[in-house]
Amino acid sequence: MKRAAFTVEEVVELTMNFYRRNYIEGLFLSSGIFKNADYTMERLLRIVKKLRTEEKYNGYIHLKTIPGASEALIKEAGLYADRMSINLEMPTEAGLKTVAPDKSHDQVKEPLGWIQDQTVAYKEERKLIKSVPSFVPAGQSTQIVVGATPENDWQIMDTADQFYKRFSLKRVYYSGYIPISNDTRMPSIGSPPPLLREHRLYQTDWLMRFYGFTVQEIVNEQHPFLDAEIDPKFSWALRNLHLFPVDINKAPYSLIIRVPGIGRQSAQKIVAARAFGKLHVYQLKKIGVAYNRAQYFITCADTAFELGSLQAHQIKASVLKESRSKYETAPQVQLSLF
Repeated sequence: MKRAAFTVEEVVELTMNFYRRNYIEGLFLSSGIFKNADYTMERLLRIVKKLRTEEKYNGYIHLKTIPGASEALIKEAGLYADRMSINLEMPTEAGLKTVAPDKSHDQVKEPLGWIQDQTVAYKEERKLIKSVPSFVPAGQSTQIVVGATPENDWQIMDTADQFYKRFSLKRVYYSGYIPISNDTRMPSIGSPPPLLREHRLYQTDWLMRFYGFTVQEIVNEQHPFLDAEIDPKFSWALRNLHLFPVDINKAPYSLIIRVPGIGRQSAQKIVAARAFGKLHVYQLKKIGVAYNRAQYFITCADTAFELGSLQAHQIKASVLKESRSKYETAPQVQLSLF
């Protein structure tokens, strides 16, 4: 296929024109591979180097690493970019070989490892010498395509968890696969693009990073797929009713944030407020607790609901019914773009 590309100077000029007019605050720099990986990576390096050293550009730069590029080029690029990333694409090696036989996960792991090692080295050196330049200060990220190959949610999240731990990633992005129409070389899916599944994976990722959940608690061999109808925290709670109810006035923060309908900020407010007295239902609602879900898993000063009176499927049905009722009765409003 005939390729088209900006020159180095064109990208620099375009970026600076937008930046000076306050149209942008940062640059996301990526490229398809042409000629070879080093040739492409060298052009990307020249762009970020020219922006930083010649144009004195102080905005954010997210640079996509080119798979197969040399270690020297990638390490030098890290001195000018705020964040670097390289796409894992498919969650398993077998899935990747299905859609891209010439690629492998090792091509992703190797540069991630280089950057991780270099980041640690620069941090240690900066403890001794303050003038040491920063190296990829916003960390690394990667992306996984969801739905093109038959991996389940457990495999996807287990892969993400391994990469978080091994390479200290800041983010893993999940992209629902949308096939190119009339192109038989790409996998076809018989259902709409898995956008809801993508959303559930992001929720699971959030629980792992900020709520203290492990992958095995949310998805595992017995439950390899996330429930599309309810969020993963609610699903986990229904499978672990023996851990509830949680006494809001006594339980530790780490247990309160596991209650469906209670986020981190609400949990922090609960811990702070109960120092002044026992909390009641009306106070929990004022704090921001989604009481329609939380009521099945907590007790407080004036709790009337008894958890043992309902089974998991009954709680799920009750919450879903109330949610649908609210949606159906809510006025439909067309929001303005401006």
